[in-house]
Amino acid sequence: MPSFATEVKNEAARLSYESPCCRTAELAALLRMGATIALGARHTFGLNFKTENAAVARKALQLLKSEGGGVKTEVTVSRNRRLKKNNRYTVSVPPAPNVSALLETLGFLQEERLNMDSDARLLRKSCCRAAYLRGAFLGGGSVSRPDAQSHLELVTGSYGLGKLLHNLLRRMEFPVGFTDRKESYVVYLKEGDAILDFLAMMGAEKAVSAMEVARNIKEVREQVNRLVNCETANLQKAVDAAGRQLADIQHLAAAGVFDGLPEALREVADARLAQPAASLAELADAIHLTKSGLSHRMRKLCAMAAKLRGKQMGKSFARKEYR
Repeated sequence: MPSFATEVKNEAARLSYESPCCRTAELAALLRMGATIALGARHTFGLNFKTENAAVARKALQLLKSEGGGVKTEVTVSRNRRLKKNNRYTVSVPPAPNVSALLETLGFLQEERLNMDSDARLLRKSCCRAAYLRGAFLGGGSVSRPDAQSHLELVTGSYGLGKLLHNLLRRMEFPVGFTDRKESYVVYLKEGDAILDFLAMMGAEKAVSAMEVARNIKEVREQVNRLVNCETANLQKAVDAAGRQLADIQHLAAAGVFDGLPEALREVADARLAQPAASLAELADAIHLTKSGLSHRMRKLCAMAAKLRGKQMGKSFARKEYR
């Protein structure tokens, strides 16, 4: 079963922009995240884009064919020998004279010099900035499962590109972070709302719906847990209170004062002895008394038991002093 990040990439890879400028921005970010430039004979250039996602490979091939100005493309599939041994797709543009024009359009080549990090020219329009970020996600992005802790990241091996993505997201008012991880640089989001906004910006509507459903389920579960915890705490309090009341009544009985209790207090004491685990509300119903009236009488019983214990402790202390 594919991961949620793979599903998001599959969805985003099937989408396309109508404006050529947005398609160029998306292709530029996609290639910057996952492509290398190859040098050929007679100062010609080529490209090699690698990915483990078949939909992303098709997207790169589609964009190269539509925006590449007629460059030749090739696709090869190899088996990754590490970890899960997934297929690895390589979309190649063999070195040729007309590749230079494509690199200039993408901003990779400026005045016959390679430009490895800066794409400011492609990011003047808000629509192109969104397209650029979608390309960056397709090329090096990942996002956690909807039911897991919120986390989305863009990983690149270039510090300059990492800072560009970080600054771009900051300009767009995303609460973005930036860090390094081994030989890579990571631009990340950790707030659920920000990740939803990022996915919506990419046009990944199914992913947004999945996250919203997961968040709603999580909120309902948390609310249920809070109610259960509250009910459990209240039940424990009631049990503890009933235990103290029972101990006080038994102490009065052991001291021989039980039979001399007023009828109203005796009725309450008998009810507690008969139903040691009942709540005050249940006891009140059993003897046809209001809960407040029962509480008042029960407090009197407990106060009498406390007073009796105090007297007994005083006598015991006096006997020790006398000895």
